[in-house]
Amino acid sequence: ERISVQDYFFELGGHSLLATRLISRLRHALNLDVPLRALFEAPTLSALAAAIQPLLGRETMDRCPTPRLNLPNGCAPLSFAQQRLWFLDQWDPGITAYNIAEALRLRGPLQVPALVAALNGIVQRHDALRTIFTVLDNEPRQVVVPTMTLAVPLIDLMDLPQPEREEALQRRLTREAQYRFDIKQAPLFRANLFRLAPDHHVLLLTMHHIISDAWSLGVLYQELSFLYDAHVTGWPAPLPPLPIQYADYALWQRERLQGAELNRQLGYWKQQLTGVQPMQLPIDRPRPPVQTYDGATHSIRIPDTVTSGLISLSAQAGVTLFMTLLAAFQVLLHRYTGENDIVVGVPSANRSRSELEGLIGFFVNTLALRTDLGENPRFSDFLMRIRNVCLDAFANQDVPFERVIQELHPERD
Repeated sequence: ERISVQDYFFELGGHSLLATRLISRLRHALNLDVPLRALFEAPTLSALAAAIQPLLGRETMDRCPTPRLNLPNGCAPLSFAQQRLWFLDQWDPGITAYNIAEALRLRGPLQVPALVAALNGIVQRHDALRTIFTVLDNEPRQVVVPTMTLAVPLIDLMDLPQPEREEALQRRLTREAQYRFDIKQAPLFRANLFRLAPDHHVLLLTMHHIISDAWSLGVLYQELSFLYDAHVTGWPAPLPPLPIQYADYALWQRERLQGAELNRQLGYWKQQLTGVQPMQLPIDRPRPPVQTYDGATHSIRIPDTVTSGLISLSAQAGVTLFMTLLAAFQVLLHRYTGENDIVVGVPSANRSRSELEGLIGFFVNTLALRTDLGENPRFSDFLMRIRNVCLDAFANQDVPFERVIQELHPERD
């Protein structure tokens, strides 16, 4: 509740996503491009202010996305991230590997009409949830459907004996999560409500990744809670208007990533990743000739003492917990393979503007983080290498991973 100008950002719980949001706030307030690295090198308010002071008065060259009231032919180009999934869908139409499915348990009395109204309010508020994909003049385009009403079927499982309800629920959840979307047809967002008892429901939301990502789910849940409460109480729901829509971002991204800026960021990745070779991991069975997308999730619980120790180590080193865990993972890969040149692909939220934080859409990008473990460094020194690699990657995260691959022509495996 009280933060001193001398408090340390990482000891307060700061991490890369919060750092990105802080930098975007500064950019918006000061009309100034403050590099993310500045916060890592000056992680207190007083030090950061001193670092920014010499930059004041310079005008940023990187303008913000602006709303487009009239899109040509009612269409917009795909963002680079959308284009990635559009190509995959052309190769394997209706591929389910890029479905996002989230099931939420709802305990207590539920007003179903209020829930349905809240979901449809979100659909109408975010153009991405009403978007379909077509081809115009031999180019893929995104088209926003003006209005759309989301059907929310209620599946009542109360007639089943108690022990069978969860089994029936899991079967239905799995089947619905594997729904094959046709990206040319709306909707690419589905909702199903399951009733297990009068005060126990499960809401399953399924959508194609081409219109959403993990950050978007956080936006959706927050707005769903807010709008549901408003419908239940009868109070107005004054959600602030969105400054832009996803199609505005797609246009801005393509306008921005060209010329000098594109060449600058591409130059970084070409220098960073030239000569990368596939890692020879000692796997326990041969890879199949055709990818199946079959997989599973295995969860473990890390003791609180280990977690607190990792957080403390990260704060002392001036890195995020992510960087510490990435360093440990790369050391593990080095131990398994004996290789010093380690590359790990990680997802990036890629929302470097405050205008993008409240949008539902597909923004995430893949960053290839390459680190050298040569000369057997101490772990503390290796952490600094990881920090520099991550900060440089974040500073060049706008270039889509596919464009980097296109430039490098590496061996595909």
